[in-house]
Amino acid sequence: MIREQFLALLSFILVPFIPAMAQLSPGELAQAHSHLEGMSNCTRCHILGEKVSNDKCLACHTELKTRIDQNKGYHSSTEIRGKNCVTCHSDHHGRNFQLVRFSRENFNHNLTGFPLEGAHAKKNCVSCHKSEYMTGENLKKKKFTFLGLTRECLSCHADYHQKSLSSTCSNCHGQESFTPAIKFSHTRARFQLTGKHQGVACVKCHKLTTTEGKKFQEFTGLQYKVCNSCHKDPHNNQFGQNCTECHSTESFYAVKEKSNFDHTKTGFPLENKHARLACKACHKTSLTDPVIHGRCTDCHKDYHTGQFSKQGSSPDCSQCHTTQGFTEFLFTIEQHNNGPFPLKGAHLATACNDCHKKAEKWSFRKIGSNCSDCHKDIHDTYISTRYYPESNCQSCHTNESWREVSFDHSATSYPLSGAHTQVNCRACHFRTNDAGRIIQQFGGLSGNCINCHEDVHQRQFETNGSTDCSRCHVSGFWNIDKFDHNQTGFILDGQHKEVACAGCHKNNTDGQNTYVIYKIKEAKCENCH
Repeated sequence: MIREQFLALLSFILVPFIPAMAQLSPGELAQAHSHLEGMSNCTRCHILGEKVSNDKCLACHTELKTRIDQNKGYHSSTEIRGKNCVTCHSDHHGRNFQLVRFSRENFNHNLTGFPLEGAHAKKNCVSCHKSEYMTGENLKKKKFTFLGLTRECLSCHADYHQKSLSSTCSNCHGQESFTPAIKFSHTRARFQLTGKHQGVACVKCHKLTTTEGKKFQEFTGLQYKVCNSCHKDPHNNQFGQNCTECHSTESFYAVKEKSNFDHTKTGFPLENKHARLACKACHKTSLTDPVIHGRCTDCHKDYHTGQFSKQGSSPDCSQCHTTQGFTEFLFTIEQHNNGPFPLKGAHLATACNDCHKKAEKWSFRKIGSNCSDCHKDIHDTYISTRYYPESNCQSCHTNESWREVSFDHSATSYPLSGAHTQVNCRACHFRTNDAGRIIQQFGGLSGNCINCHEDVHQRQFETNGSTDCSRCHVSGFWNIDKFDHNQTGFILDGQHKEVACAGCHKNNTDGQNTYVIYKIKEAKCENCH
């Protein structure tokens, strides 16, 4: 009451001065607020002595206030909540001033609580923000507003399913497109898709019809409890309506093992892989037509192309194979050993395909019997053929292992004796070069000891460029049983016989080499005593 009295008094006092007071206004209000022009309306937005009040703004903009109270929409976002309305929507800038203005291209729609994803992100604003999609009659009457939309799909999109399914479209559909329904899984339906049903197009079962003048697809109310709801009964009800007693969804031609039909009564019991075959695989015309089945080759092609034929007739596959599969076989080692190539030694552990499937197909005839037919001759050109005629590896090796060598070294110019008989062949005949490559050498090797052994005496006993270790040492052993000091220039007699070698033969270091001096230049008494 006091407010009205104050405004009346103020108006009475200022009437003579209206032209002057008009200058107090900052400017004309925008078109949307033009009905609030005049001094008597100032307090509709302003508080005397203060700025514009958010509460007064929301007292008029009730739809927006409702959204804010519900903590929904753009004005409830973290970027806008707490701001004064006039920060973005100031007035008194003239009739044509746009109170709602922002960059539509750069606007962050996530702040509204409805992120634009998929196909929504490709729409322009007016595609969605139009009166027919809005709730509330007052908003529908506005020339344009961004308020009044809900998040429900059906507020903008027509209900294609005509209330036969949930109104929450996002249960099945994504935002890129309504088709296909990428979120739908038939596992949630009462009728589970198994076997061949998984490859059937949806429209085969869910027919397209027209309901109330609109295209409609049936997704509910379909009959599915018996197979002949969809399929024609080829047996004309001879076996009843429960097709699943014999058939599965994998194929009508695949009869269950536990079905009422007993195949053993035909004289050909179905076992292993035969039991998993579709009936039509053998019964190519009618299930009741006789099938010749006396031999495997009545149905199967002779993969071995007659390799096992004798006098024009091949043995039946069942002599070697089982119905578990052709990779399973019954052929034994004992049977193999009755053939031209008995398996011995390491050959017993060799996989069949190592010898019989060197190429794309298996081969069991004329595959060779010499070692070199299967094994690479690594000694070719390194060892003279006179030591292994016709490249016969068994001249030196056995079937047990390549490392077992029975070569008679006495047949060469260097018979092995002493410790040399215990040395592995590779120790002398194989070496690794500077590039890390293994080099073998059998011919042309020197018998000189220092070709293999280090000369620890630093050439003290060299004669004509060669050192003969055997003058003192026994072959392969370094004890000096053959050395006779009396054959040197200093005969040991008297007390000298009891003196240890090291008493006279001292160590000498020459650069990085330390060795014992055996050849003493002078044998004078005063050199030692």
